[in-house]
Amino acid sequence: MAPSSEPMYKKDEKALCFHHELLYEAKVLDSKLEDPDDKRSAYLYKVHYKGWKNTWDDWVPEDRLRKLSPENKELAHNLRHDMLQAQRNQRSVPASSKKKTQSSTRGSEERQTSVAAGPRGQKRGRDYEIEKEESFQSRLAVRIYTPDRLKSLLVDDWENVTKNQQLVHLPSKKPASLILDEYFEFEKARRRAGSAEYDILEEVVQGLKEYFNKSLGRILLYRFERQQFFEIHERMETPNDTLSGQQIVDVYGGEHLLRLFVSMPELIAQTNMDHQSVNRLREELSNMLNWFSKEANVNTFFTATYESPGQEYADKNRGAH
Repeated sequence: MAPSSEPMYKKDEKALCFHHELLYEAKVLDSKLEDPDDKRSAYLYKVHYKGWKNTWDDWVPEDRLRKLSPENKELAHNLRHDMLQAQRNQRSVPASSKKKTQSSTRGSEERQTSVAAGPRGQKRGRDYEIEKEESFQSRLAVRIYTPDRLKSLLVDDWENVTKNQQLVHLPSKKPASLILDEYFEFEKARRRAGSAEYDILEEVVQGLKEYFNKSLGRILLYRFERQQFFEIHERMETPNDTLSGQQIVDVYGGEHLLRLFVSMPELIAQTNMDHQSVNRLREELSNMLNWFSKEANVNTFFTATYESPGQEYADKNRGAH
């Protein structure tokens, strides 16, 4: 990380500070270098949470603080809303049906687990399943706020492809790689180069590109889109084709990138990421979705019309399954 000559947050500045999964309004009381003998080390900040007793005052790293901006206030509100909604849902679902519901979300993972238990006795298999179930349940509390405008687009996308048997035109004029690059350019201006927040932004954007490439053909397509994917993939491997050497993230656009975003909570829940890393990734994705939902971006990144590929395509698509 690059050296930081001045602290990002000044004494007496009001800010937002993470405490576990939520953001609280806080006041910066003091700052200091994490390593007093190293002038290049990161800063720590002593914060007082608004309305809390002084005994809760704490020294926190810079990556737990956020500027008191309208966007971050909205993020704090959304995190609290999602937390309360999850608690209400938890209280309203009986224990027996809750376990059944959580089990059903695992799909093929659950079927594979039952085989992996091995033939060394049913009791051991049941114990193994119980352990896996408890481990899975402990990782489920990942919530990413999706603006209503984007939810509406997801519904339209689903209807166009599955009900109307239509496709987005490919290659996209605004591919996912370009969208993510534009977000990076927008967001990096709000962060200090070399800071932890800047580095995390860079890692998340690059990670999303890589994951998009790997996951689109596996989990992000509707059945009617499979033949289109095969045709695109063939062109990407054909010398002298305009798509030769391109990656999936350079071909597919906003519709499929949005599908990746809304799939992330379940995907994150299946990883072994620590609590702090999950919170940071969730925050980055929430910020990205808020930016994505702005009217100018919606009009730019999402296609206005879908194409009907015709009967020949539909026949090929059926034959591919």
